[in-house]
Amino acid sequence: MGKATKVTREFLEVVDAGPVVFDGAVGTQLYERGIYINKSFDDANLSQQDLVRSVHEAYLQAGADVITTNTFGSNRIKLKRHGLEDRVVEINRQGVLLAREVAQDAAFVAGSVGPTGLTPTMLTDAELDEIRQAYHEQITALADAGADLIVLETFRQLSEIRIAIEVAKDVCDLPIVAQMAFDSDMKTGDGAAPDRVALLLKQWGADVIGANCMEGPNVLFDVVEQMIGHGLPVIAEPNAGYPRKVEERLVYMATPEYFGVYARRFFKLGVNIVGGCCGTGPEHVRQIAAAARMMGGGRIKVEMAEADKVEQRVEEGLDAIPLEDRTNLARKILRVQRERVLAPPDKRPPVSRDTFVVSVEVNPPSGLNPDKSIESAQMLIDGGVDVINTSDGPRASVRMDNGAFAALMRKRVGCEVIVHYCSRDRNLLGLQSDLLGLHVLGLHNLCVITGDPPKVGDYPHATAVFDLDSIGMLRMISNFNRGLDPSGKSVGDVTRFFCACGAEPAAKDYEREIRRLEEKKAAGANFVMTQPVYDHRVLERFLSDIEHLELPVLVGLLPLASHRNAEFLHNEVPGMAVPDDIRKRMKEAGSGPQARAEGVKIAQETLEMVKDQVVGAYIMPPFGRYVAALEILQCIDGYPEVG
Repeated sequence: MGKATKVTREFLEVVDAGPVVFDGAVGTQLYERGIYINKSFDDANLSQQDLVRSVHEAYLQAGADVITTNTFGSNRIKLKRHGLEDRVVEINRQGVLLAREVAQDAAFVAGSVGPTGLTPTMLTDAELDEIRQAYHEQITALADAGADLIVLETFRQLSEIRIAIEVAKDVCDLPIVAQMAFDSDMKTGDGAAPDRVALLLKQWGADVIGANCMEGPNVLFDVVEQMIGHGLPVIAEPNAGYPRKVEERLVYMATPEYFGVYARRFFKLGVNIVGGCCGTGPEHVRQIAAAARMMGGGRIKVEMAEADKVEQRVEEGLDAIPLEDRTNLARKILRVQRERVLAPPDKRPPVSRDTFVVSVEVNPPSGLNPDKSIESAQMLIDGGVDVINTSDGPRASVRMDNGAFAALMRKRVGCEVIVHYCSRDRNLLGLQSDLLGLHVLGLHNLCVITGDPPKVGDYPHATAVFDLDSIGMLRMISNFNRGLDPSGKSVGDVTRFFCACGAEPAAKDYEREIRRLEEKKAAGANFVMTQPVYDHRVLERFLSDIEHLELPVLVGLLPLASHRNAEFLHNEVPGMAVPDDIRKRMKEAGSGPQARAEGVKIAQETLEMVKDQVVGAYIMPPFGRYVAALEILQCIDGYPEVG
């Protein structure tokens, strides 16, 4: 057959634009639907087409952007084991047609190509030619049938995937996604490490590089981390853990919720595409899709109000309220930024309670009684804290609405509150309604975040909405501050919201984090509240790299409670890094009061080293131990001693 000429560079444009979701395992799903493991899954394209369609349909409904054909083993060498070697073209063609019938224009169709099972380094020239011919026949059939891209999956030998890439480039113009499978020691079957694999796959002509299979997301994470930064998009498709045999069936143990947590980590790492391999199903993909929506800008795009509409509001006497006049917190933050942080060194006043802003996080209760939380807020304000901030469903858990809780604190304590506001649980209509309600209640300080996707907990199947991400919400709030809703219609007056945004100084994909922060500033962010920092050098680099933004920064401080707590934050929470020496100190401190005291001491030391470079601190006391915040502040002049 002649060389296919269908050009689908659109796929690569979509990959460059944002997170992309591949589907999950096809063979696993066919197995669960009754095709036994010693049968040919590929033959189902001819003999059980409704079954194959049902797998594709489930993945499309779960949110997959790419549907993979049921052709992983559809090369002549593999099919010969089942007596199907003369039906190669028919099986591959039908695999594409079935996937296309389901995908229509809603998803891309990836022609799946797996290894032959032979080891090229041990074969004669004639046998190598047989492998080339097998790939030529299969890939030509996939391309001619209308696949949008070719995905090479689960190759263990570099010598074999090189042949497959060369053949694919020879027979078609489709994008090539090349994935290797690694051992538990992070080596391919021929001993290559991930960074070496990345360089070779790029050199041979792959358009997207990555890895699939392995024992689960946590293991594959370490592999693809080494494949990022080589100038090509990266894909990760882990197994759902390691399979166990239960009543003669292979069962994979990683839950969809666990998969969703790692999908977010992959995307934050800089991986462009995430899907699932062996053992994964539609629910795993649903969780990946939720993470992709969270990381990819949300379902709906909100733009800043057009200049002529803003000018019209000014003519009507509804100009935006100056930042310093919006809240008392805004006034102090901007004063400290101007008079101390940005002032010439010889004119800066010393850091003291008057020249340093402190916010402490007090979360809403999980039940009906807010009294204990209110009492904690009162204790903090009496201890000199400037403002209380309260999270919005922290860690995707169910708690009292933080807006209602903030209104109670404002009434009973008389303090200002920063309301964390995330997009996870509300659609575009609900977001607007809530914001207008918060404004009427006098809650004008916001920390605008995208929010964690639902995961392991009481309600892991709760739906994540993500109509907007944090940038979209900041744009919407900026429009409200000009008297306009997202459609450009008047809301009757201007709001006076003063907005923080989040940032991760220790983000894995650091360039993306800086780029996102620039976008947040352009969208209307007024100051930054960082993730917890334990290494002053990490914060100093971050502050240097965002100096051009001139955004006031509250450094995040979370006093460690134990060595176990330190290890969890370092290994399991994206965007946080606890240095080796700090974890060692916590290990030596043991547990209980001594460990908590060491955690406070470490936070004090960090604050002491960075306090001259930031406007203030955002303290997150662990496990409701709010007195720890006041203990940390003893290194700032003017704070009373803790009794």
